[in-house]
Amino acid sequence: MSKKRSDSSGKMVAALATTGAVFIARKVITTAWTRTTGHQPPTDPADPSVSILEALSWAVIAGVTIEAARVFVTRATARRPQPVTGAPEST
Repeated sequence: MSKKRSDSSGKMVAALATTGAVFIARKVITTAWTRTTGHQPPTDPADPSVSILEALSWAVIAGVTIEAARVFVTRATARRPQPVTGAPEST
């Protein structure tokens, strides 16, 4: 039972950490895009006022950055030490 509880709490921590990291990564790249280009990143790729180059640039930058943040956080939470329950494990 404790192993099952530990697994579910580990998944919860990983999900919350990933959500936070993605939120922060998106804020950082949005701020960087705004400072670099002078306007907000495109939100609607079908908008005719957004050039195809701009839409693709934002898609690549956002996709790579957010996925990299997700991978780093997932790996970091997977490596975190498991809590000691005090009971010896049966083999």
